[in-house]
Amino acid sequence: MIRKILVIGPSWVGDSVMAQPLYRRLAERHPGVAIDVFAPAWTLPLLTRMPEVRRAHLNPFGHGQLRLAERWRVARALRREGYDQVIVLPNSLKSALIPFFAGVRLRTGFVGESRYGLLNDTRELDEKALPMMVERFCALGEDAQHAIPRPIPHPRLAVDAASQAAALGKLGLTNDKPAVAFCPGAEYGPAKRWPARHFAELAHRFAEAGYQVWLFGSHKDQEIGDEIVNLSGGSAVNLAGRTGLDEAIDLIGLTELAVCNDSGLMHVAAALDKPLVALYGSSSPDFTPPLSDKAQIVSLNLECSPCFERNCPFGHTDCLEKLLPDPVWQAARRLLPTLSDERRPVIPLHPAPDA
Repeated sequence: MIRKILVIGPSWVGDSVMAQPLYRRLAERHPGVAIDVFAPAWTLPLLTRMPEVRRAHLNPFGHGQLRLAERWRVARALRREGYDQVIVLPNSLKSALIPFFAGVRLRTGFVGESRYGLLNDTRELDEKALPMMVERFCALGEDAQHAIPRPIPHPRLAVDAASQAAALGKLGLTNDKPAVAFCPGAEYGPAKRWPARHFAELAHRFAEAGYQVWLFGSHKDQEIGDEIVNLSGGSAVNLAGRTGLDEAIDLIGLTELAVCNDSGLMHVAAALDKPLVALYGSSSPDFTPPLSDKAQIVSLNLECSPCFERNCPFGHTDCLEKLLPDPVWQAARRLLPTLSDERRPVIPLHPAPDA
């Protein structure tokens, strides 16, 4: 019989990308396995790009929503699928309710929010032994007490040339010149966002070097995208809010390089095997680094960072404000030999904010 495994997927885009090595490992351990993922709507385009995943089930529950009766109804529908195992990636109590209500025989996950009873294959998380999120996900794909095979393969997302061409046509873009992707948003909060004026200066420099600059993000990032376009003198095209995640994946797949805050789209660019400059301020690459051999991490490593706060507790966000465009440009040059070797100073296009 075909083994059937349900995975309760993460709610964040980046975390969803980092779950792909788990799916690959499950496919290795159980040839012919059917892997289904219970996931929120905004992550579903990622799952269609993962060949190991057979099917996605929509998770209709928003953050903090209990909706116990509805969870019971959803779980009863999933029960009919006859899953042999469920692996619960989030650590919340609510994420373990549906597997319990569905009566799946083997329910695997970390103890999390005291989930004894809801899960019957509980694991204690050793944060020192498994410092990275991708390691923690993969550990749940092994039998208890078994070490994860290393090295863990990097996440990979598949792209389709026809879909890429359709996305170009829909948005009026061309690929007659090389393009770079900028991802200036960060859903977590302002302490992870490199300032718009720095992105603008970098966009201007790429434009001078003959590159198109495409800005990606959700509708929440439209305003910062417009600011970058204006401050850069029109050196970039703002696509934030104009694409779905599926189209963003296709278009980033056409670019030569990505410059990203620590965000979901950073992990998407890494999974597309794009040369990547990753900017870190309040967060740390020790826990959620870009999983790629083509990444350059740029950070000032100030004494006050990483603080892991959404907003700077000191009110200055020096970890990103003082991270100037030139070291980011130099990191891009190391990844793209075609960029000019000239070490011209970056000329500010607008005044710096008052100190």
